[in-house]
Amino acid sequence: MSSVEPSNDGTKSTSPRKPVTRIKAGGGWRSVNVVQLWACRELLYHLIWRDVKVRYKQTVLGASWAILQPLMTMLVFTIFFGRMGRMSDLVDVPYPVFVYTGILAWTLFASIVSHATSSLVNSAHIVSKVYFPRLLIPLGTAGTALVDFLLSLLVLACLMAGYGVLPSLNLLLLPLFVAGIVMTALGVGTLCSALVVSYRDLGIVITFVTQLWMFVSPVAYPLDAVPAGWRLIYAINPMAGMISGFRSCLLGEAFQWDCIGVSFLSAAVILVAGVLYFRRVENYFADIV
Repeated sequence: MSSVEPSNDGTKSTSPRKPVTRIKAGGGWRSVNVVQLWACRELLYHLIWRDVKVRYKQTVLGASWAILQPLMTMLVFTIFFGRMGRMSDLVDVPYPVFVYTGILAWTLFASIVSHATSSLVNSAHIVSKVYFPRLLIPLGTAGTALVDFLLSLLVLACLMAGYGVLPSLNLLLLPLFVAGIVMTALGVGTLCSALVVSYRDLGIVITFVTQLWMFVSPVAYPLDAVPAGWRLIYAINPMAGMISGFRSCLLGEAFQWDCIGVSFLSAAVILVAGVLYFRRVENYFADIV
């Protein structure tokens, strides 16, 4: 099409109309652009490093908090669950070592979920100004939590040595269950982070639900404490199989692969659902964050 515009000498000239480009947010379900995420891996590294520095900046104990929190929780659980609740009678290893392994796995999960849930709101200053794959923000929280996890793992090694608990060849499968815990946490965390952008009060609800979730997971008690007929149903809770397998890797216990398989399947469903919902609504984050 063409339009008529006046020229400098008063005559009318015909010139082509310039095309108009409309930019609007896309809707519907969208898959994850893995190529784009990989291209932005350096940004992911900087997000992780930023969170690590912010977490320990202007703190009295610094990285010691990553060690003290699971240790203090272990002492409380040992007194109330191990001695008063007689949970120590259900395990074959020293109860402090047993419960610390469960706390270690749970703390990794809970830390990722907690920080991922508030990650988009806390990063509003960059979400609303700069374009990049928004999925990198909750993903970065996993890297930060893994730093704390490695510090706590060193404490566990000292604890096992002190009680004379030796690892077995099961230790070779430890990365599998760490990956499973991270996968579960990212599934929950990405879903919650997208929801909290629109519904801020959900952050309080998620914190409360996460605390309750710990008590319905085998942190303070073994998976064998659940009646055999209910274990597969119980394993729909993905952290049930993850904690059980994580503990078996470190303490040399037998793997309950049927429950572990159900938990991995449940974790995969949660991850896919969380990421797909995140991708569906992420184009609107900059407008409402």
